[in-house]
Amino acid sequence: MQHSLTITTQSQADVLERVLRVTRHRGFLVQSMHIEHINTQQPASYAIELRVSSERPIAQLANQLVKLFDVEQVQLKQLQAVASPTVAIA
Repeated sequence: MQHSLTITTQSQADVLERVLRVTRHRGFLVQSMHIEHINTQQPASYAIELRVSSERPIAQLANQLVKLFDVEQVQLKQLQAVASPTVAIA
């Protein structure tokens, strides 16, 4: 299964490392990651678009990410099943 999350965090030097560490420890593989630094808010923050894949429930990852002290919000954007490729042997 592939999942897409939007994570809003405080603009801390090591917040990205913590998000990736929790993602890896919960058994999710990062497929893509887009980070935007937002200066218009006070204090400044990051908007992280994270696409991950795993057979584990996405709620497990979302619940752990929201517990990080510098994570402000976690939103599940989309959920889609990824079909495994079929192999024909002749």
